[in-house]
Amino acid sequence: MKTTGSYPRLHIDTASVPAVGQAGGILLTETIRASGLDRELSAALSRWAKPLATHDPGKIVCDLALSLALGGDCLSDLSEVRAEPGLYGPVASDPTVSRLISLLGDNAERAEKAIGRARKTARARVWALAGDHAPNAGISAADPLIIDVDATLVTAHSDKEQAAPTFKKGYGHHPLCAFIDHGAAGSGEMAAVMLRPGNAGSNTAADHTTVIRAALDQAGVGSRPGRKVLVRIDGAGWTHETMDELVRRRVSYSVGFTLPMDTPELYEKIPEEVWTPAYTSDGGVREGADVAQYHGAAGPFGVACGDAGHCAPGVSRCGG
Repeated sequence: MKTTGSYPRLHIDTASVPAVGQAGGILLTETIRASGLDRELSAALSRWAKPLATHDPGKIVCDLALSLALGGDCLSDLSEVRAEPGLYGPVASDPTVSRLISLLGDNAERAEKAIGRARKTARARVWALAGDHAPNAGISAADPLIIDVDATLVTAHSDKEQAAPTFKKGYGHHPLCAFIDHGAAGSGEMAAVMLRPGNAGSNTAADHTTVIRAALDQAGVGSRPGRKVLVRIDGAGWTHETMDELVRRRVSYSVGFTLPMDTPELYEKIPEEVWTPAYTSDGGVREGADVAQYHGAAGPFGVACGDAGHCAPGVSRCGG
């Protein structure tokens, strides 16, 4: 065994044992090594390093990420990593970790930006190593990089900061996340996440704007990447403000809606002469699709729409 970077480099041998302990942990440490995430975090967080300190802030943050991936859900679960020094190297004590988190929290915005820069650099290195298999390889309007934006619920088992009742009658947090899709053959990777109270709204436009901006930055595609990026949001996150933000970013976007159970009956209430052909972004007629718009008055769905180009939910139809 020899050490390069923040973690020991192991030589794997075989034995007549039907199990391999910490195999997942080895994969994670080797991923950190290949991406250079430990080195980037060490450099980014150097201003928070104490003189003559034994433990590097970047290594501590990596260790915390490892503990979460291995099943931990609080700082004290770092003990699982600390128990394997041969695999994870020296691991800071709970008081040392707590002091660092408090120190970073004193200037949370600056610390988050520093960590974000380190993640972005490491991500770019991994995508470069992946070559044609990288999510951004050969992206175009026809084959875009897909970013999914959605909120989730995280249960808190004690009265943690920002924990609050959730809309599903639980208690905890309601973070908003952005994932870069890897297609049918993979899962995806976290691009950005915003920690929010449990009672935060699902369709808060300001939060969506912040997360979308951060995700585009992490993907390294620029602030206005055009149609080579597709942002997908479900109906819960839809607002006119969020759509306006996506238009400003010039990205393609897809928004889902849950239609009412009586949609076929509601369609019958729309006069046939109201329907007009739907058009593609190139100005051509979209085959099998029509649109009906009601301006300044409520349509049969009881939803008013006063701006051209913004249809009331449910008053468009598509045969594709």
